[in-house]
Amino acid sequence: MGYAHEYAAAIMHRGRVPMDPADYVPNWQDGPRKAKYHPGADGFPLPDASYPAGASLDRGLFPEGAPAEGEFDLVSLSGMLRDSYGLTGRRLGVQANTDLNALPFYPLANWSRGSASGGGLYPVSIHWVSGPSAPVPPGVHYYSTRHHAMQRLLTGDVSGQVREALGDGAPDPGTDQYLVLGIKYWQNSFKYNSFSFHAVSMDLGACVQTWRMWAAARGLAVEPALWFDEERLAALLGVDPAREGIFAVVPLKWTGRREGSGRPAAMTDVSVRRADVERSRTVLTFDALLRMQAATSADATARPAPDALGAAAAHPVDPGLPEVALPAARPLDADVRTALRARRSSFGRFDAQKPVTADQLATCLAAASAGSRLGGDTGDGRLAQLYAFVSHVEGVQPGSYVYDPGRRSLRRVKEGRPGEFLQRNYFLANYNLEQAGAVLVPTVRTTAVLDAVGDRGYRLVNATVGAVAQSVYTAAAAVELGCGVALGFDNISYIEELGLEGTGEAPLLIMMIGNERPAPADFRYEIA
Repeated sequence: MGYAHEYAAAIMHRGRVPMDPADYVPNWQDGPRKAKYHPGADGFPLPDASYPAGASLDRGLFPEGAPAEGEFDLVSLSGMLRDSYGLTGRRLGVQANTDLNALPFYPLANWSRGSASGGGLYPVSIHWVSGPSAPVPPGVHYYSTRHHAMQRLLTGDVSGQVREALGDGAPDPGTDQYLVLGIKYWQNSFKYNSFSFHAVSMDLGACVQTWRMWAAARGLAVEPALWFDEERLAALLGVDPAREGIFAVVPLKWTGRREGSGRPAAMTDVSVRRADVERSRTVLTFDALLRMQAATSADATARPAPDALGAAAAHPVDPGLPEVALPAARPLDADVRTALRARRSSFGRFDAQKPVTADQLATCLAAASAGSRLGGDTGDGRLAQLYAFVSHVEGVQPGSYVYDPGRRSLRRVKEGRPGEFLQRNYFLANYNLEQAGAVLVPTVRTTAVLDAVGDRGYRLVNATVGAVAQSVYTAAAAVELGCGVALGFDNISYIEELGLEGTGEAPLLIMMIGNERPAPADFRYEIA
């Protein structure tokens, strides 16, 4: 039994037993940048990318038919990056989050992005390893979110190193173009210390799910690999594996591929030498974070068999529970870009005077279920179960429910208004959970996943939950609901309330949906 089991238990009990260091206070004046900084690096701006008609969120969340056969080019890559992690606008509004007093000041400005991130910290670093098929010289590029540009860190075709690091069994569209996703821990741990590994692995899932929705709506495919030679890719990118984990590789099926470019020959390893320059004068390390990085990267090349996660799949819904029918989900006709630009956190703006409609709830539940399959080398099995605490939904009695994805209905677990339970077990003051129409709770059998595929499975667990959260955020925006996601709750109380003691299910975050108070005091300035 690896360290990830111990860390998972500490996360579940942190509402009752604080994690070390319990007395940690962030030094906000010495915090890191929200992106890497490579002084002197050459670069080029990415082209503008329009979003085609017909690329609806419905198509992105619920792709049907044969696998996507489209091919990426520089324009579509630019659009996907801009709509997921690029800065799209400045937002300022009266709300209940604790950072409100800082937001009017430009250095601390709150810039909106399509993907969600714990604490709005965005620690995922995106590198593009381009081979000869791209319309730019081959090399390693860093996506600079603030400039929507690629910064060249290395010149030369090293796509062969990435392909060899992926090994057998990885998603293989026969390409020489790869997105490599790392997570610079200090960008998150300066605020969340030992808890940060739990949060950043969800950030990875939110980013990848945005890409999956964006690409599927355009007939493209994004299939992430989570198992590969992490040490080799860290060396290629010139990063310290203890400070930055390499969490995923996404091969991109590319237009204009040259003959043989998808299988570059073996080559001598080379590395990026242009290092990121840290803003913080003092960079701290945390024992739990270091141990989780070591544990989850130790057997990174041991890709599980296709059926390995079957033993950790979500339990079938109990057919003996009373069923509550839901109407059909609303059509999600908005294009993915529009929905992503509308996504934001509600932060205490919920207003129960206008209840959520049953078809809005059905839409968000269906989206959550669709987001629970990351694909790639993680398989297509459903790891996440979904529960709903319903307070203010038309036609649905207050109570706690489990979602039946096969029948797209609810099964009643417990009757009665859940508002008092929800607020009593929430740690922060930025949401009134009772005012939300419903609180959705994904659970994953974390221990079963770790037993099935080893400690690296912890990254998969949280990436799955992050993908679920991003799907709900985006669908809620498309049906004009407010949404908020939070990790600050007593996990054990949720297990007890839902009767999950014998199932092994771990509630890992809560997602609130509901209508917001009318006429909010907001400032919004679009830059993309």
